[in-house]
Amino acid sequence: MLSGSIVALVTPMTADGAVHWQELDALIDWHIASGTAGIVPMGTTGESATLNVEEHLQVIAATIKRVAGRVPVIAGTGANSTSEAIHQTQEATRLGADACLLVTPYYNRPTQQGLLAHYQAIAAATDVPLVLYNVPPRTACDMLAATVAELATIDSVIGIKEACGDPGRVAEIRALVDDSFIILSGEDAQTLRMAELGAVGTISVSANVVPAQMAEFCAAIVAGDMAKATTLDEPLQEVHDAMFVESSPQPVKWALHAMGKISAGIRLPLLPLSESKQPTVRAALIKLGVL
Repeated sequence: MLSGSIVALVTPMTADGAVHWQELDALIDWHIASGTAGIVPMGTTGESATLNVEEHLQVIAATIKRVAGRVPVIAGTGANSTSEAIHQTQEATRLGADACLLVTPYYNRPTQQGLLAHYQAIAAATDVPLVLYNVPPRTACDMLAATVAELATIDSVIGIKEACGDPGRVAEIRALVDDSFIILSGEDAQTLRMAELGAVGTISVSANVVPAQMAEFCAAIVAGDMAKATTLDEPLQEVHDAMFVESSPQPVKWALHAMGKISAGIRLPLLPLSESKQPTVRAALIKLGVL
């Protein structure tokens, strides 16, 4: 089962925007050594919006190769074209992904029936475990709990990353689905509350910079020790806030560069973190002792 601290991994880049493969390998090794429970290449934090399909699959392949079965790899293969999502999911399956993360179609704003048809088509064309991803602030498309529950009846649809902004959505979903259906937080700052309502971990931006701390926090959740999880969550909140002072992944890539983990590359239309926001991110990292 997928649970615990799963990192929504950044894609390290050189100054000209090319993928930095050696730094990608090093990040993966660091995460596994730090207790990260799973790795998501090519999610939003990995700049999936600005890598083409070939690059997507190259990053997924490189991640699977480096991980070498040590933790699950949940490949980001979503698209707002159903045929493209099917192609990427089929290819990620061929490459050896343990599961695929599929964001709701963005920009074209499908109805709930359109969402059902989209995911049903992907499930019918693939045989890998599928994790839904709902993030309406990014996509302008909100997959409602009833839709999630209907999709959960498909054997290959095993869970959801929920990032609608309302922790109460977890309770709505949990009331409608089987206990085996996996709910993961997609909002780091809300993970504790979501866990109280039935989430079993997070697909995390903050885990990029504080993997050991997020792993310990999520391990307490999985163990049912909510008192310990509450204690560990409090100092992490400042990091969660700092990772979103500008559009993600601008803050997290700047933080990793400041920590000496990656080069400063990022692709347009995103830019390096504004100088005015850098002290906020730096202070949060220093407070947790990672900078």
